[in-house]
Amino acid sequence: MREPPFSKTPQDQADGLRKLFAASRTRIIPVVSNPEVLDAGVLLEGLCAACSEMGLQTLVVDAGELSPAASEMAAVDLSACVERLSAQVSYLAARGLPLRYINANGSAAEFLRALGEAAPQADVMILHAPAAELARVLNSREMRPVLLADTDARSVTHAYAGMKWLSQRSGIMVYSLLMACHPQLRLAERIAQQISSCGDGFLGAVLRDWACMDPRTPPSAPLSPEVRHLARELLAVVPQGFASDAAHDARPLRPLVNLRSARPAVAAN
Repeated sequence: MREPPFSKTPQDQADGLRKLFAASRTRIIPVVSNPEVLDAGVLLEGLCAACSEMGLQTLVVDAGELSPAASEMAAVDLSACVERLSAQVSYLAARGLPLRYINANGSAAEFLRALGEAAPQADVMILHAPAAELARVLNSREMRPVLLADTDARSVTHAYAGMKWLSQRSGIMVYSLLMACHPQLRLAERIAQQISSCGDGFLGAVLRDWACMDPRTPPSAPLSPEVRHLARELLAVVPQGFASDAAHDARPLRPLVNLRSARPAVAAN
């Protein structure tokens, strides 16, 4: 992963979030891994950059299907496996690691406690893993997973499948969407409408907001307002009982209108 670029955001928002984080526990941002998205790493970097702009320490727990396998040392000293990528971002190769924490009830929620002990400095943990593993790890319906997709139909189907799995297995009903494509691409809006329409019609789930990142954008380029907004929304809703000074800014920058009239193009089954 590249070191997230730095750009300035309004000071009052950053100060408000930093004060809230100083008195509360680490925030978890679940990201549903999608092996069909070629530029998933760029999307994770965007989330890290948005957190860094707010002065927050971020740990990326990379447990996706195509991520590096967890080190054998993780069973002995998990903190020794945490790699510092920049002043504000750390990285843990974790493919297969959540499954090592499953208890007799099929829950792997203990994994979150172990991560907290391994990286106590982290204000935010971006947990990138398959929907099936996230369902075992997450212990709160208040969390809002991030779905990943691009313009390829297979990635859209996989993103919807992740929403379906988590809504049915964990009862999580609100999601965000981050796409690897140009923000002005009309197809991106149609994809968001399709996922939202299918989620609402078949699952009763809600796609709260969405944003795009162009993989061709230079790493030093400033983040788009949509990505910044999405990150602030995720930090403001996770975990339960959290009230943010940025609540006045909790409106989707890309509201989805007339979604019920959009013809679903994602497989419902």
